[in-house]
Formats: sequence, C-alpha cells, structure tokens
Amino acid sequence: MKKKLLYISLSVFIILLLHSCSATKFVPDGSYLLDEVKITTDNKNVKPSTLRPYVRQNPNSKWFNLFKTQLYVYDLSGRDSTKWMNRFLKKIGDAPVIYSDSETQRSLQEITKAVQNLGYMGATVLQTTETKKKKIKLNYEVFTGDPYIVNNIKYDIKDSLINDYLTTDAINTLLNEEMLFDINILDAERQRIANLLQRNGYYKFNKEYITFSADTVKGTKTVDLTLHIQPYKQDNGEYINKHPQYKINNVSFITEYDVLQSSSLNNIEVNDSVIYKDIPIYFKDNLYLKPSILVDNLRIHPGELYDERKVQRMYNYFSRLNALKYTNIRFFETNVNDSTMLNCYIMLTKTKHKSISFEVEGTNSAGDLGAAASVSFQHKNLFKGSETFMFKVRGAYEAITGLQGDYSNNNYMEFGAETSINFPNFLFPFLSSNFKRKIRATTEFGLQYNYQLRPEFSRTVASASWSYKWTQRVRNQHRFDLLDIGYLYLPWISPKFREDYIDKGQNHIFEYNYKNRLIARMGYSYYYNSIGGALTNNTIATNSYSIRVNVESAGNILYAISKAAKIRKNNDGEYAILGIPYAQYLKGDFDFAQNIRLDDRNSIAYHAGIGVAVPYGNAKTIPFEKQYFAGGANSVRGWAVRELGPGSFPGDGNLLNQSGDIRLGASVEYRSKLFWIIQGAVFIDAGNIWTIREYENQPGGVFKFDTFYKQIALAYGLGIRFDLNFFVLRFDGGMKALNPAYESGKERWPIIHPNFKRDFAFHFAVGYPF
Repeated sequence: MKKKLLYISLSVFIILLLHSCSATKFVPDGSYLLDEVKITTDNKNVKPSTLRPYVRQNPNSKWFNLFKTQLYVYDLSGRDSTKWMNRFLKKIGDAPVIYSDSETQRSLQEITKAVQNLGYMGATVLQTTETKKKKIKLNYEVFTGDPYIVNNIKYDIKDSLINDYLTTDAINTLLNEEMLFDINILDAERQRIANLLQRNGYYKFNKEYITFSADTVKGTKTVDLTLHIQPYKQDNGEYINKHPQYKINNVSFITEYDVLQSSSLNNIEVNDSVIYKDIPIYFKDNLYLKPSILVDNLRIHPGELYDERKVQRMYNYFSRLNALKYTNIRFFETNVNDSTMLNCYIMLTKTKHKSISFEVEGTNSAGDLGAAASVSFQHKNLFKGSETFMFKVRGAYEAITGLQGDYSNNNYMEFGAETSINFPNFLFPFLSSNFKRKIRATTEFGLQYNYQLRPEFSRTVASASWSYKWTQRVRNQHRFDLLDIGYLYLPWISPKFREDYIDKGQNHIFEYNYKNRLIARMGYSYYYNSIGGALTNNTIATNSYSIRVNVESAGNILYAISKAAKIRKNNDGEYAILGIPYAQYLKGDFDFAQNIRLDDRNSIAYHAGIGVAVPYGNAKTIPFEKQYFAGGANSVRGWAVRELGPGSFPGDGNLLNQSGDIRLGASVEYRSKLFWIIQGAVFIDAGNIWTIREYENQPGGVFKFDTFYKQIALAYGLGIRFDLNFFVLRFDGGMKALNPAYESGKERWPIIHPNFKRDFAFHFAVGYPF
C-alpha cells in the first residue's frame, strides 16, 4: 500500500511537471504568457491586498495557489478543433492569459488613483517586468509619499433644519481634524448623512446632494475641507436651498398585487375593502389575511415623518409572514395644505398556501441497508394569520445483520408522526398586546411520536415543545425553548439483550438509556453571522465569522417539586414523577468559525469549539441523545462517525461506549475554487471527547487536566465540494495523523506510518463542515 501511494504521488508530480513545461504551447510568437503579478508597497499602512482588485489582468488561476491545473488541461489539447477531445479539453481548461500592455497601463492608472484616494496625493506607481522565454512576470511598485492631513473642517449648509440635524448627530461623524484626506471616508460620510436625513423625512434626499471642496495650504500637505449641501432641484428645474421634508398622509394595503403586471395603481384590480384602525385594506375576491396581522406589522402611520429605516423594518416584518410571496412598498407624492406628503401603498402578493410533499430515502447504518418514506402536508395560512401548520408521517425499514443469539427477527421498523404550528407573533398569556408587538418573535408548538421495533427491543419516544425564534438586526438569530418535554418508553426488551447489556451492570449508558425516562428541558441558543443570514455558508467569496452559543438544562423544576413534596426515591436512587424517573443535567456549547478570503478563488477557514454536559441531582449520566461523539463529516475526519474516543479509549465495537460529556475540536481548511461548480479543500482536524466521571467500560475516557492534551486526535485530508448555490454537496477523505488510542509506537503516529485501509475514512455530507 505504501509503494502504491508513493507511485501515485510521483506520477501526479511528473504529470504536473510535464504540463508546466508546455504552459506556453498556445502563446503566439512575439507574445508572452502572463505568469505572475505582484504588488509591493513602501508603506505598511497600504497593504497590497487592498490594491489587488484594481489589477485588470491577472495570470491563469491556480489550484490551491500552487498549480495552474486548468491551463495545463487546456495545453493537453491539440490544434485540430474538429476532434471532440480537443474541444472538450479546451472547454474545461483555461486559455493562456496573454500579456497586454494596454491592460497593464490601465491597472497602473487605477492603482495610482486608489492610493491617492487613501490620502497619499503624491503617490506614484512604477511598473517593472521580467521575461523568461515566453513568460513574463509583472510587478507594480507603489511609492506612497507623505499623506495629506485634514487641518480644518467647515460646513456650508444653507438649509437651517438640515444643519440642526447634522449638529445634533455630530458625535457620529466620520470626519475629524488630523485625519488622512481619505476619499473613501468622505464618501462614507456622504452616505451616513444621507441615511440620517432619510430617517427624518427627507424622502428624496441622496448623497449626490453632498459634495466636498478641499484647499491645500501652499508648501504643506494639509487640507482645509468644506462640506457642502447642494440646493434642492425642483421638477421645473429651479433650485431652492430648503430640501422638502415629507410626512405620511395615508397608508393603504393592496393584498392581491400581481408583480408580473404593470405597477400602475390604475391597473390593479380591487373589488372590495375593509378599514381596520383607520387603515384601508383593498382586496379582489376575499381577504386571505386578518386585518390585525397586517396592521400590527406596520411601522409607519399617518402624520409621521418619512423614515427609511422603518420602511426597511416593514420589509423584514412582512417577509416573516409565510402566507406572502412578495412585498412591495411604494410612495406617491401629494400636496395637502401646501405641505409635502406621501401616500403609502403596501402591495402584497400571496404565495401558495397548501402543499403536499413525498420523500423517499435509502439508509445505511453501519452497513445495514434500508429504506424510508415520508409524506408531509403544509398549510401556510391556517387561521388567516399566516400560521404555518405542518403534519408529517414517516416509515422506515432496515435489514439488520451481525446479530448473534436468540433474537426473534432481524428487522428494524420505525413509524412516526410529527406536527407543528408556527405563529408569526409572540404568544404568551397575561402580556399586553403592545408588549407582544415589540417582541418580533415567532412562536412554535410541536408534537412528535416515534415507534421503533428492533430485534433487541421496542421503543416509543413522544415529545412536545414550545419555543420562540427571532432575528435581531439581520445578523443575530435567537431561539428560546421555553418547554421541551420528551418521554422515552420501552414496552419490551429482548431477554437476551437485557441479560447481555443491562442486568450485568457493566455499562452505565446502556443501563440508564434503556429504561423509561422523562426529559423536561429548557434551552437558549444564539447564532451570529457577520454577513447576515441564518443559513449562510462560509464560502470562498466573502470574509466572515460566526458564533454559536447554546445553553440548556433539564430536570431542575421537577427536582425542586420532588424535594418540596418529599417524594421517595426509587430503587435506583432516583426521584420519579408518576413512576417515571427524569433526567437532570446542564449543557453548554460554544463554537467560533471564521473565513478569510485570500483572493477571488481561495480562502482559509478556521473553526474551534467546546462543549460540556454535566449530570447532577437526579442523574448520574447524560441521556444518550445529549452526549457528544467524535469522528465523522463534521468532526475529526480521519475517523468514521462515533469511532473516536472518549480520551484514549480504543473502542470495543459498541458505539454507546464511544460517547462523552466534554468535547474539544478545531479545524482549518484551505478552500480553493477549481473549475465550474467544483471546489477543493485541504484540511487539518483536531479534537476528541471525554467523560466527566471514571467508568469501568470506558477505560482512559475521563478528562484530566494533566493528560487530556495528549489525547487530542489529529487528522488531515482532501475534499471535493459541488457548490449548487442553494446547497453544497461535500465529499471528504480523511487520514489519521495522531491516534490517541495508543501511547507510543507506529500506531500512535500514522502520519509517519500510514496504512490506507486502517487510517482512511470517507465522508459524504451536505453543506460545509463549519
């Protein structure tokens, strides 16, 4: 196996080397292949990476910033375009980038302008080239010189009311004396002022009305800066100093707007209307939403100043109503008593309210094959309040192999049903309507039932939940599980399974999790994404970071009731409610991920996470569903799922024993866009799980401060991802690098002594690992 890997590696290296020798195959005589472009600066405050976007001609792209693979593929083709293979290779490859002097001069000008806009008005950029055979390397050398500094700031504002607004908000200005004369900051200040005024009635104001004039002091590099608010241009072409400040005149709803038709109000069909709290609501055939739902989401009202921020909030609020497909908010100018007013029309397009879906899937559980099917029904406007109702039934079958002993069958069957209803507002008794409107949360109630029949046992799991979800400023996502009650019931257990795994008392997890159990939990989770959106992946295209925090606890209220009522403990030393013992634990998780964009094709992504689950009071262990495991597509990828840990425990074939109460994990990935929709990745993973207490059936699994760092597993590998825009298909292959199951020897360091059959793990998943 080692020789085979070595042979493959040498073959790939030789092929790439041969390809690199033919990189200029299609470069015409007298021309050059643009091989490399560099930018250097003499000022640490002006980084080359900020100037890279101004380069108008770049070399052929590289895979992982190393190999111009697509250029090499293109060069494999022949010149005969009638052959399909040549056409295919040219289609999937990249044609050589031929050096262009005109593009170089254009880049030179734009880089110079960009540096000057940063405040270095005397900056110069020199271009140098280095040629070798038919290749050329290009370098832009940036000499910034001394920066120009703002010495004094003045304001030229003829509109006294606008001047008052800017004076009141002066603490938020981006301008200050002794700042660099940075054009980018000046433009950002223009936009800030425009946003401020648009929040205070200036409906038609934009940043084009704001200009700057700069006077330099002779013999120095200081600038006297003046901000001007230009006069307002009326429809008749005349200019006036006072900009119009708009108020809201009327607000109306049009509930059946067709986005494919003309946006003119005269072309919108309406047959009837209702008035709710002085707000008219127009509709065609029937009003499919309650008037209270529409009006409660309003943020602007007649008589108020126009506020662009409130308009954007309304777009966000109406987007939460699943009964709607599109929302379009339009304003029309009108004059009332010589005042400038706006009539607001909120035009709504409804979506399809009812749908049925059917899903079929194949399953593979540790080599046991099976199939599952589900049918679900969804109604997005159940009570005409944009309530989303869902009902789903699911069935599964699996043929189980490898069982030994007196089991009555080798089949696994599962039947389940679940239902939920989501309300687009905050529901809680004894709270005022005004308070509920301020909390822009959705409320969800859910019920689930699942029945499993295995050769070893039959199990029923039933649960009920009550939760809230809300978004804060786009980037912050919150979820609060007010109540989540789960009941685990095992009506039947095979005598052999009970004898082998439960009655012997050797496996605390088996013994705890194969008894009737009640889990009553509360939890809170927080997710922050720097670029906004709950489902945004850390892709190559953007710099971003995300934070996840989750805290949950179970059994505390029941434990307090048990203590207060002086309930007697059962034979296992546990309190029970109606004869059912309950779990009690506290669990917390924290994860951080960051994506750093290197260029338009490459990025580096990091992830680090920690989790701790502590059983106490009425429990000696954590329910299996709440425990941690390591290995798999989103963990240390050199191990298959649930095959790593805890600690140095090598495993005994029982997955229940390879779970823990503490997790640590970290990963780094180099992600590169290859071609078409295909991306590649090189990754390194580290981590493991541990138990809090020492257990006989998990030797070496307990967390100890003086040894845990020696038990951190390492893995490395390669990945291929298919980015289909709306989701990503991921294929990762990981190899073990450090195996904590061994204290020394070749087995501990498989990175030095690799064995493909022993150390390789393949993973398929949807989405990025972090």
